[in-house]
Amino acid sequence: MSAVAGDTVLHLQPDVFPASGERLIAESGAFSVTAFRYPSSVEGLRIANARGHVVVLPFLGQMIWDAVFDGRRLTMGNVFPYPRNGASILETYGAFAYHAGVLRNGTPGPQDTHPLHGEMPVTRMDSAHLRFGHDAGGGFVEVGGHAEYVMGFGPHYVARPRVRLHADSGLIDVEMVVENLSAHEMELMYMLHANFDFVAGAQIHQPAGYSSQSTVVRKTIPGHVTPSRAFLELLEDLGRNPARMRRLDEPELYSPEQVFYIRGLGRDAEGRTRLVMELPGRDAFSVSYRPQDLPHCVRWILNDGDAQVAAFALPSTCEPEGYTAEKAKGHVRLLAPGEVARFPVKLGYLSAAEAPDAISEINDMNEG
Repeated sequence: MSAVAGDTVLHLQPDVFPASGERLIAESGAFSVTAFRYPSSVEGLRIANARGHVVVLPFLGQMIWDAVFDGRRLTMGNVFPYPRNGASILETYGAFAYHAGVLRNGTPGPQDTHPLHGEMPVTRMDSAHLRFGHDAGGGFVEVGGHAEYVMGFGPHYVARPRVRLHADSGLIDVEMVVENLSAHEMELMYMLHANFDFVAGAQIHQPAGYSSQSTVVRKTIPGHVTPSRAFLELLEDLGRNPARMRRLDEPELYSPEQVFYIRGLGRDAEGRTRLVMELPGRDAFSVSYRPQDLPHCVRWILNDGDAQVAAFALPSTCEPEGYTAEKAKGHVRLLAPGEVARFPVKLGYLSAAEAPDAISEINDMNEG
């Protein structure tokens, strides 16, 4: 996400966010940026373009709390009326997208002590800013900032997340940049946890087959799931026939959750892959990224009375089984002293006019 000289940068302070009501803090062309606070006191930025808006929490992990384009809400159904400060993502699990990791990730196993999806989701940011500028996609507005993590005789890194929105697009550019500031190697586990809404009847397009080798059902039972005999039988059936979940026409299958690992994803000439969830109205949700940056793709689907989510493509450096299990698999990345890791992802909404080209692109990757 390069920027050019001449960009306008506004440094944000918590006192910009009013105790009640809303405050318009910036306008430029098709963009408007409004600051407000939730009843929990968490700061929110509503960033609007010609198609809709996103709500970013600039000082709470810079998670994207909500996203709406062309009248379609992208965000998972959940029981949280607003975000809350807390010690882990479990205390505020309602975001459209958040940065999971970066030292530890996934559901902690019996030998793990880390919180679900690590420290980054609810990290208090040390700084936040708005940037207005132009890139290859035209005019943009971006929320960025940094958070420094330092522990005596332990890891020391700086995380620099960014969220960029263009003037006439329902797609969002999200990037996490992590730099190891320590004199020693640092372990890294990162996932962009993008929680799209569960839409019954939607169809998932992916540049990989629906064989048991390419779409692998997770058979490890996480601690928060109590499996019934029917659930275990379903896991066995999905293991043999993962194409059963290609179309979300059996909503009852996903209570409890189902998790899949998508392997061998096709790529385009630039090394990017793409997955699309086509909705019944022929509009779609989309995720694209480079597997070279994020070699694992996880799918998490849950549809129960408290949460309705189709996280159909979670780009990651590892699978979500917790530190001990992923370390044993060789999935924990090491950053050398001074090394910088970048994780850019483009995700969001495609209109019914835009979706066919994206699906055609996926079909071309399959043929290649």
